[in-house]
Amino acid sequence: MNDKDLYAKQVVDHMLQHDQFSQWLGITVLEIKEGYSKLQMTVRDEMINGFGTAHGGIAFSFADSAFAFACNNRNNLSVALDTAMNFTRAVHSGDTLIAEAKESHNGKSTGLYFITITNQHNETVAHFKGTCFRTGKTLI
Repeated sequence: MNDKDLYAKQVVDHMLQHDQFSQWLGITVLEIKEGYSKLQMTVRDEMINGFGTAHGGIAFSFADSAFAFACNNRNNLSVALDTAMNFTRAVHSGDTLIAEAKESHNGKSTGLYFITITNQHNETVAHFKGTCFRTGKTLI
C-alpha cells in the first residue's frame, strides 16, 4: 500500500470511528484507496420492511457510506450535492452485501462516484451515483 492509500485509510478509520450510523449498519471496511472504497455488511431482521425485503433506505445508506468514504479519504471534507439510486434486485435478511465505490471525476470543487452493490451471490442489487462538493476543510 502506498503512502496516499495509507493516509486514505487513516481518514476513513477516523470517519468510521465517529459514524454511529455506519456502525449500526454493521459496516466492515474491506479496502480503501485514494478515491475508492469497498465495504461489506450483513442485512439484519430489523432492516426488513413490511414486504419481507430490506428497506430501500438500508441499501441507500450503505451506498452513501461507501460514497462518503471514497470522496472524503483525501482529507478534504466533501458533502453530497446530488445522488441517485437504482434498485435492481431484492435484498433479504441474512444477505451479505458488498459496496464498491469508484471515483469517476476528482475535481477541485466536485467529485463524481459510482457505487455498485452486490450480494453474496455476486448479483448486482443496486447502482448508486453521487456527486460531492469539496469544502476545502480537513477532517483530521
